[in-house]
Amino acid sequence: MILLSHPTGNQFVRHLVQELLAHQLLFRFQTTLGFANNPALFRYLPKRLARELQRRAYSIPFSLLSTRPWYEGARLLAARLNLSGLIQHEKGWFCVDAVYKDLDLFVAQHLDNWRDQVHALYGYEDGALESFRRAQALGIRCVYDLPIAYWKLGRQIQSEEAKLQPEWASTMPGIRDSMAKLSRKDEEIALADTIVVASTFTRNSLKLSPTSCSEVIVSPYGAPPVTRPRTAFNLDRQQPLKVLYVGSLSQRKGLSYVLQAIAQCGPSVRLTLIGQRVAPCIPLDQALQEHRWLPSVPHAQVLEEMRVHDVLLFPSLFEGFGLVILEAMAQGLPVITTANTGAPDVLTHGQEGFILPIRAVEKIAHALETLERDRSLLAKLGKAAQIKAKQLSWQEYAKNICLHLEQNTH
Repeated sequence: MILLSHPTGNQFVRHLVQELLAHQLLFRFQTTLGFANNPALFRYLPKRLARELQRRAYSIPFSLLSTRPWYEGARLLAARLNLSGLIQHEKGWFCVDAVYKDLDLFVAQHLDNWRDQVHALYGYEDGALESFRRAQALGIRCVYDLPIAYWKLGRQIQSEEAKLQPEWASTMPGIRDSMAKLSRKDEEIALADTIVVASTFTRNSLKLSPTSCSEVIVSPYGAPPVTRPRTAFNLDRQQPLKVLYVGSLSQRKGLSYVLQAIAQCGPSVRLTLIGQRVAPCIPLDQALQEHRWLPSVPHAQVLEEMRVHDVLLFPSLFEGFGLVILEAMAQGLPVITTANTGAPDVLTHGQEGFILPIRAVEKIAHALETLERDRSLLAKLGKAAQIKAKQLSWQEYAKNICLHLEQNTH
C-alpha cells in the first residue's frame, strides 16, 4: 500500500490519488486542508465559500483522507489579511516552505504507526525530507515526484537571465532560494528509490545532481477532455492573429521575449496576457498598459479565452512540463514553445506547433508571422493539436505511474 503526501493536492496529485484508489494501492492521502466531495453540502453554502472548499474537496472515501490544516489555514488567512511578513519567502512563520515542512514532519512522526501497512511513501519536492529519512530507517520505499526540472539547471539559466535582462531579475524569485533549501532538495533526491517526472527535459536535468537514481519514470501530464471539437479558425487575414500567453508574469517563462517578438510583428498580431505579477517590474508594467491583460481568472475562463485565440505563445526558459501547453492543444490551438518544457514529449515541431530554442526572439517572430500569413497552416496545426490532445489523458498519466509502482512495491 502507498501513502501519498502533498500539501495542496493540485491537478496531477488528484489524478494520481484517484488512480491509486482504483488500483487498490492507496493507503492514505495526507494533505493540509481537505474535505470529502459532497456536492449536496456545497449547494447550501455561499457561492464564494463553496468555490474555496471545492478546491480542497477529494472524491475518495473519508477514511483515506488525513489532514493537517493548521499551517496552511494560517497561511491562507495571513494572505487574506495582507500580513505579508507571516508568509515571507522561507522566513515567515506560515510561508509555503513552513507549510511543506510541517506536513513532512507530521508524516515522519506517524510512519512508525503505519509501518506494517505502508510499503511505499510517495512524496513531492520540498516536502519529503523528514518523512523519507524515517521511511528509509523503516525499510519503506521512497518515491519522489519532481514537478519541475532540477534546481541547479534552473539557477544556472535564471542567473544567466538576470545578467541578460537585469530589469526583469525581480520576477525570478527562485534564484533567491537559500542554500539550506537547495540542500534539502538534494538530500530528498539522494533518499529516493524512484523519481517520477513529467518530461524528458526534467529527467535530463537530473544529470546535474550529485547523486543518481537508478529508476526515473517519465510520465507526461494529461490534457483536459476535448469537449468542443474546434471547427472554426481565424482564416481572414483582415483580422489580426490573436496570440495568448498564460502563466505567471515571470522572466522564467520567457516573458520579455514574448513582448519583443510581438513588437516585431506589428499590428497584424495582438497579444493577450493571462497571469499574475510576481514582483514589481518597470518594463512589465509598461507592457501591461499596451496589451490586453487578465490578472486572475477562473480556470474555466482560461479555457474559454483559449477557444477565441489563435495560438499559444509559451517560450519558457525552465519548466517541469508546462501544463498550459496541453490545455491549449485541447482547445485547438497550435503552440509556440521551447525544448525546455514538456513539449518534446507531447508534440512534434511543425505538426502541432513549433518547438524553438530559448531566447529566440527572431524565430518566435518568424513563427508568428508564418501563421499570420498562412491561415490554412494555422488551421491545420490547430486541428492536429486537438487530435493529439485527445490521446493524452490524465488517466494515462496516472496509470503509467501506478503500473510501475505495482511492479516494484511489495
